Amino acid sequence: MVHNLYIHIIVMAVVTYLIRMLPLVLLKKEITSPFVRSFLYYVPFACLAAMTFPAIIYAPDLLVAGIAGFAVALVLSYLEQSLIVVALAACAAVFVAERLTSLF
Repeated sequence: MVHNLYIHIIVMAVVTYLIRMLPLVLLKKEITSPFVRSFLYYVPFACLAAMTFPAIIYAPDLLVAGIAGFAVALVLSYLEQSLIVVALAACAAVFVAERLTSLF
């Protein structure tokens, strides 16, 4: 049973290493395609959004509060406010939404 665990860990380590190593080895010349370059530019942002969006919506006790906080953050970031302003306003919106819904 324990040996089986080590085999799984080694296989996962090799797969993770191959995923990171193969593009560096196989793609030695500079990428000139504008489409591929723009796609690779936005991959980190898409991964971050995919990981954080569910937490933004479901972290508060109420779904409505999460959506309210997200909406406030979306509007303020569209208006190019600083990160601290967006984060504080989104937290305040969640707090207010949870308090308002607890009254009803």
